Amino acid sequence: MSVSRLRSFGPEIWLADGGQAQVAGFRYPTRMAVMRLTGGGLLVWSPVALGDELAAELAALGGVRLLVAPNSLHDLHLTQWRAAFPTARLYAAPGLATKRPDLRIDVELGDAPPSDWPADLDYVLMRGNAITTEAVFFHRPSRTVLFTDLLQQFPPGWFTGWRALVARLDLMTQPQPAVPRKFRVAFTDRRAGRAALARVLDWPSDKVVMAHGTPVERDGRAFIASAFRWLGGSRAS
Repeated sequence: MSVSRLRSFGPEIWLADGGQAQVAGFRYPTRMAVMRLTGGGLLVWSPVALGDELAAELAALGGVRLLVAPNSLHDLHLTQWRAAFPTARLYAAPGLATKRPDLRIDVELGDAPPSDWPADLDYVLMRGNAITTEAVFFHRPSRTVLFTDLLQQFPPGWFTGWRALVARLDLMTQPQPAVPRKFRVAFTDRRAGRAALARVLDWPSDKVVMAHGTPVERDGRAFIASAFRWLGGSRAS
């Protein structure tokens, strides 16, 4: 499976779109981010399929040092990346170790960053959701927030037939990226969700990237506050 070339999204951050993933009969586009760390090496967030072209471009940027699985749903290509970069450390959100006992995970992300966590990034665990605990990241040099599945947007016509109806009802085809209805319902502990959101809104963000949706390139903090207003307690100034 081939992937597109890396494209710059700001200082020391690149994006790459991959192939499509099939989930319960629905086609999802995939996207990953690559960040070059101040201390050396690359961090790869939500890896897509690794083709020869992508591997060559990564080699030109530097060595892959960290792999990040931001929630328990994004594990499709991790075995391939572990084999290709055996010295890279894999950091995973809670829940993936239970789902993938076959996968060697070096560190499970907790509420406090690991001692060796790079200074270029901050993260918050969005707890309280019954579907998955997603780690939301903030890349300081580019002022970019990275969501995985909590924000999604599919273009008009992406789905057809009954899938188009389901996607519309699930808020997956809104004019702007939105939190799908299934994830809203799954926030069984909204207090925990609001506490995590408050920390996300403390970041001085300009941009927002998501695995399935059009990146937001300005006023990122205000966009996030608006997208999560239904959760309550959001703010932006």
